[in-house]
Amino acid sequence: MDRQRIDKWLWHARVVRTRSAATSLVTSGLVRVNGTRITAPSQLVRPGDVATIALDRQVRLLKVAGFAERRGDAEAARVLFEDITPPPPPPDKSPKVAAREPGSGRPTKRDRRAIDRLFGEDD
Repeated sequence: MDRQRIDKWLWHARVVRTRSAATSLVTSGLVRVNGTRITAPSQLVRPGDVATIALDRQVRLLKVAGFAERRGDAEAARVLFEDITPPPPPPDKSPKVAAREPGSGRPTKRDRRAIDRLFGEDD
């Protein structure tokens, strides 16, 4: 096999749980192959193609490494692609401005005036 349908490949690579979920992912326009948005689940992918997949709250970049005749376990699925997704940026460690402790209630009049002075809203 030198090529395979994108919906079958997504299912075999265990990116989605069912083939119908793979089909709906492709038809909704959430999959790109080599930077080109595809809407047909019959689009063929070849080894070396890069699939960009928007899943939930993340975007995954997967380079097609191979194909399978049947859907296997997770070990077999890892052989089908190379994950080239860049690592997420480190979380921002800066303190939040005018943040209050959770559960401390509403600000008092004194707190409210201090917050207004902080933001330059004192009249």
